[in-house]
Amino acid sequence: MKRALISVSDKTGIIEFAKELTSLGWEIISTGGTHKALENAGLKVTGISDVTGFPECLDGRVKTLHPNIHAGVLAIRSNEEHMKQLEELNVQTIDMVVVNLYPFKQTVLKEGVAHEEVVENIDIGGPTMIRAAAKNYQDVAVIVDPADYAKVIDELKAEGDVSLATKTYLCAKVFIHTSNYDTLIATYMKKYAGIEGFTDTLTLTYEKVQEMRYGENPHQKAAFYKEVGNTKGMLTNAKQLHGKELSFNNINDTNGALELLKEYEEPTVVACKHANPCGVASADTIYEAYVKAYTSDPVSIFGGIIVANREVDKATAEEINKIFVEIVVAPSFSEEALAVLTQKKNIRLMELEDILVKQPKDALDMKKVSGGLLVQTVDTELFNEEDLKVVTKKAPTEKEMEDLIFAMKMVKFVKSNGIAIAKDKRSIGIGPGQVNRIWACQQAIDHGVTQLGEDSVKGASLASDAFFPFPDCVEECAKAGITAIVTPGGSLNDQASIDACDKYGIAMVFTGMRHFKH
Repeated sequence: MKRALISVSDKTGIIEFAKELTSLGWEIISTGGTHKALENAGLKVTGISDVTGFPECLDGRVKTLHPNIHAGVLAIRSNEEHMKQLEELNVQTIDMVVVNLYPFKQTVLKEGVAHEEVVENIDIGGPTMIRAAAKNYQDVAVIVDPADYAKVIDELKAEGDVSLATKTYLCAKVFIHTSNYDTLIATYMKKYAGIEGFTDTLTLTYEKVQEMRYGENPHQKAAFYKEVGNTKGMLTNAKQLHGKELSFNNINDTNGALELLKEYEEPTVVACKHANPCGVASADTIYEAYVKAYTSDPVSIFGGIIVANREVDKATAEEINKIFVEIVVAPSFSEEALAVLTQKKNIRLMELEDILVKQPKDALDMKKVSGGLLVQTVDTELFNEEDLKVVTKKAPTEKEMEDLIFAMKMVKFVKSNGIAIAKDKRSIGIGPGQVNRIWACQQAIDHGVTQLGEDSVKGASLASDAFFPFPDCVEECAKAGITAIVTPGGSLNDQASIDACDKYGIAMVFTGMRHFKH
């Protein structure tokens, strides 16, 4: 008679599965709560202590850690010496292991959970059993996912055994499962122990949200994964209310827009295209902010993404509905706004509570490179107040300083080399991702002049994500009528730019903090 050891925390489908095994002539061995659940369902079950000859002890910490269990799992059936030893030791083989682990993730995510409770939910016997069974996958079927019960039963009924291909597949799932489980424990313990910085090895775990139709381009495969833990205010927590499934590019672009939006506390709208902002504005109401953002660049916003940090009302929805946009994200939508926006079947409407919550300071930003991974802490700063330094004869007015800060927030999320021009809490021109800074500067100015007219740039404030290596950008600003500039400073040639500002009566502020974004 073949034997299956069943010990599961998640009991989904386990009664039905065990009944099928019993009907096929299998003996069921079980432990603790699983044993009780199976017996209560009327199944004949052999207790684990009957197999080990040793009682469960230490509040259940020791149940299956016994040679009678592990020898029965690990013996290679085709190895005559192994089978002879089992006979001498009076140990019977175990042909199937059905185990899912203590709910560590669910425990660690509970608000206010005690450390002692977390530790007690670190499974020891379970991982040991399923790893042992997976090591001997040619002879032992090991199941960690209730979704695989039906496949196993179907093969047993049709062939009398589980195929080697299925056993191999189940084996792989075990090591994926234990890797994820151990990473969650390691992440928790690292934090609990106060270990900071970058450890010698990095193990990460993410959970799949969805398969995607394709990646950045149609010939690329893709999937979307989320972090395990508190993702409050993050895109992975957004609830889709309407529209088609998000694409790879949708998610990437929306994330860029959201990260910029989180810099602003008053009613603000960010329009984004290809992960770069194309229109940003703040106002007293979200409607006014949207109109200002839209008119900043009515061309680029077409087919773009709109994110707002206040509820979208009917008036705003009616304005949005006049053009084609891919996605609208907001903390909420009024019923009237939804009625307007859902008239277009393909627009994606995403509701994201706590939209202004930023990533924690210990969050990691990662970039995949060929054969490796670049890891850094997220850029959570804008500038340090004590480091702000007026370096020109003219100081910015209160109004100019307000616009400089507004522009700084924008340029922080513009691809480098990046320039952002702002006026009256509104983007005037944005120059992203140029190979030299003068081109980015010229592009931003030209955009403002072309889209909004020359007067829009006059009296505006400009922010650069890094220092000016030459005074050429100042010369362009002077021609356009820009009256205040903010840069990190730090170039050996800073004085040339300062002198040029003084020549043209432009205020210049250094922050001492660069914001490259590659």
